[in-house]
Amino acid sequence: MATVRGSFQEDYRLLPQYCDEIRRTNPGSIAVVNGHPDDASFQQLFISFHASISGFLNACRPLITLDKIVLKSKYLGTLLLATAFDGDGAMFPLAFAIVVEENDGSSWHWFLSELRLLLETNTENMPKLTILSNREPSLVNGVEVSFPTAFHGFCIHHLAESFLKEFNSDSVVVNLFWEAAKCTTEFEFHAKVHEMLQVSQDAAMWVSNIPPSLWATYCFEGTRLGHLNVNVTESINGWIQEASGLPIIQMMECIRRQLMTLFTERREASVQWSSILVPSAERLVLEAIEQSRAYQVHKANEAQFEVMTGEATLLVDIRCRSCMCRGWDLYGLPCSHAVAALLSCRQDVFRFTEGYFTVANYRRTYAETIHPVPDKTMWKKMEAEGESGDEVMITPPRVLRQQPRPRKRRVQVEDRGRQKRAVRCSRCNQPGHFRTTCTAPI
Repeated sequence: MATVRGSFQEDYRLLPQYCDEIRRTNPGSIAVVNGHPDDASFQQLFISFHASISGFLNACRPLITLDKIVLKSKYLGTLLLATAFDGDGAMFPLAFAIVVEENDGSSWHWFLSELRLLLETNTENMPKLTILSNREPSLVNGVEVSFPTAFHGFCIHHLAESFLKEFNSDSVVVNLFWEAAKCTTEFEFHAKVHEMLQVSQDAAMWVSNIPPSLWATYCFEGTRLGHLNVNVTESINGWIQEASGLPIIQMMECIRRQLMTLFTERREASVQWSSILVPSAERLVLEAIEQSRAYQVHKANEAQFEVMTGEATLLVDIRCRSCMCRGWDLYGLPCSHAVAALLSCRQDVFRFTEGYFTVANYRRTYAETIHPVPDKTMWKKMEAEGESGDEVMITPPRVLRQQPRPRKRRVQVEDRGRQKRAVRCSRCNQPGHFRTTCTAPI
């Protein structure tokens, strides 16, 4: 296996050269490796490609999710991920890092400080970010230190899992929790919490102890755009499972190739689009247009309209791009009430969407290329020619991953003292053996 894949020790030793190669082949990329100050054993590796940085700052939604994956490698390690979303709502990897240990919380602080430095270096005006994560104290503290002005929200999926562990509750309470998280108005939110209170007082009390501004859609101040979860590991789990057991450079190269392919496929797919908006946004707008045909619209002035749906009367302000249902405000696309108001004054509905959803913006997201990195056999040649003179030596981490304990067959308590059933051959009718092992003459 060492001959085929390369040894783990050799890959750690070559990490400084690998970082040099990433920066050389992909100018503007960030590649940093840190060793322990005492013995130079591997501690941290941070990588972000220029194509990802440029795509995020120029065209992506100002939304970042933070998550982690425990690696199943020879050495202890955790993959930390900072992921954004493109205009079509698909995952857009921004930066990733491998750290030896994540338990003490210092790894998240380091990762977030590198992420902030990356963004500050590549833009003059830091975008007003929204950051989504789970409720780990190290993550919450890290976001407060590195991104004090960002809006920080919690992942509903992680909250729901904690909810289940705490109360072992049924699906009714969990569904009410999800519905409360999705409510766009305060009245609807409190109605769902009241329903939850009728089912389980303890569950409702647990929910009330978490500030709604951190998870409820109706009062979250950031730009969440309908994203309630940060569980991006399901999307890239195939990449990681394929590469997790490889030496560290081979694993990074597997992830880089997946990213390179992802950028190419999405860039080529967008060339075929002839609409103004990306497919997912266009579908939602067309549905809103169809739904708006049944509404009655009364104009108050050039900007304000009163829309009657048959169930309620809602006020729409097309100048402020807001509706009483708050759908336009929260998701960046005109709701059916706003569409009815816009069509009544013969406005182009597609002009009133956020810029993130346009095809032109989507193409800018994937305009840059993630370039290949030469094979490691070429690095030695370059070093001999004087193109790379980094003499930093990184050794493998101090701690190996413990092998799982072998499973044991445990004797059940009710089996103790029970007499075993005697076996009998169905061929010769003698005890002590089976028909397949019978040697008696016929």
